[in-house]
Amino acid sequence: MRTLGLLGGMSWESTREYYRILNQEARAELGGLHSAKLLLHSFDFAEIAKLQHDDKWDTLGDMLANAAQGLQA
Repeated sequence: MRTLGLLGGMSWESTREYYRILNQEARAELGGLHSAKLLLHSFDFAEIAKLQHDDKWDTLGDMLANAAQGLQA
């Protein structure tokens, strides 16, 4: 089974929902006690909202890209 990378924290509620769905689908496909292999990077949404408000989209994009690259390592 592949390990999935998940960028979360846009809201903890949506992160929880993605986590639940991925694990539910892994169990449905594999059965038994299986769950999804996941690496999760969760952001503090207040930091993201400030960057959005300050129109710092390049900084935000770099932050997301760096986190995604960290999940690949």
